[in-house]
Amino acid sequence: MVTTSLLVIIYLSFISLGLPDSLLGSAWPTMVSDLNAPMWGAGLISMTVSLCTIASSINSARLIRRFGTGRLTAFSGLMTAAALLGMSLAPHYAFLLLLAVPLGFGAGAVDAAINNYVALHCEAKHMNWLHCFWGVGTVISPFVMSAALSSGMRWTAGYRAVSAMQFALAVVLLMTLRLWGGEKTKEEERGAKVLSVRQVLALPGAKQGLFGFTCYCAAESTFMLWSATYLVMARGLDAATASSMGGLFFIGMTIGRGVSGFIAMKLRPKQMVRLGQMMMVLGCLLLLVPGQGVAVFGLLFMGLGCAPVYPNIVQDTPRNFGAENSQAVIGVQMAFAYMGSLVMPTVFGWIADVLGYGILPVFSLTITALMILLFNRQQKIVDERNAPSSGK
Repeated sequence: MVTTSLLVIIYLSFISLGLPDSLLGSAWPTMVSDLNAPMWGAGLISMTVSLCTIASSINSARLIRRFGTGRLTAFSGLMTAAALLGMSLAPHYAFLLLLAVPLGFGAGAVDAAINNYVALHCEAKHMNWLHCFWGVGTVISPFVMSAALSSGMRWTAGYRAVSAMQFALAVVLLMTLRLWGGEKTKEEERGAKVLSVRQVLALPGAKQGLFGFTCYCAAESTFMLWSATYLVMARGLDAATASSMGGLFFIGMTIGRGVSGFIAMKLRPKQMVRLGQMMMVLGCLLLLVPGQGVAVFGLLFMGLGCAPVYPNIVQDTPRNFGAENSQAVIGVQMAFAYMGSLVMPTVFGWIADVLGYGILPVFSLTITALMILLFNRQQKIVDERNAPSSGK
């Protein structure tokens, strides 16, 4: 078990991981006019960040083996802080694209590193609360940007404020490197296997688990982007009401992860995942029922269902694939997660343009059902492998 001081540092690190994720969207309307950027330009920046995050996640095992989790987390914090500061000084849209590269590389490294550290050294409840704190980070940034803009300052002030938070945390991380463990932890990190994506996919149950994880992230990110639009286009709500009701998904997921930490004291990670999957199915089914009031419960249950799935799949990775392989597998998990988030919301947009936005519950239910099938297949393979032999 880790010390209380280190747990505080880890939770703060995940708040900082969430800070940049919602910052661009909250500032983009004013950034467009200031930088004479195209309205669609935010999507290209987000895609650049995601692609660099994927590359960083895949290489996280190699980086941790060389530098250690503590130093890598501190360096990643400095990198993202510098990138955000640079964005606040950018004179042109092209500079934002350039600075999206270190922002993505920094996020991917720290995401994979801390997830693996917590999976190996902490109880399941901390993994759930850790991802709840990521949600806290995504809530803080829009409030910081709103405060800057409402005070008559430009969007650059909001970026500099968030950058200052990141720099402060990086300094704290540098000052507390000794908390990340002694020689035993260093030996564990040096002894972790560095596996290629092909080698990870060759592990028993890995293909099913990774593609199932992609399905989960695809369903989650599709709801994040399109739930408010669904309420306007398919349920006839006005934009302001739809925006506030769409927030129920985020509220459900953040509160759900907080509650999941307590439930995880009684249930095993795979049971937590199955509980979340059932609630996701219920959320999709409720959204198929006519009536605006039912849609409220559908979005809330979808958020509550998503809450335990991601953290508990990650938490169970050392059990499913071995502690020596966990860092490599988690790095690839993060990459597959970002690929699902990168591709499927756009695919849904294309489908909805043809079939209508009312297809969202059916689309999400299909992806969720595929996730459940893949997860169950992975668990069967893992349980068969871990079962004691019946030899005499």
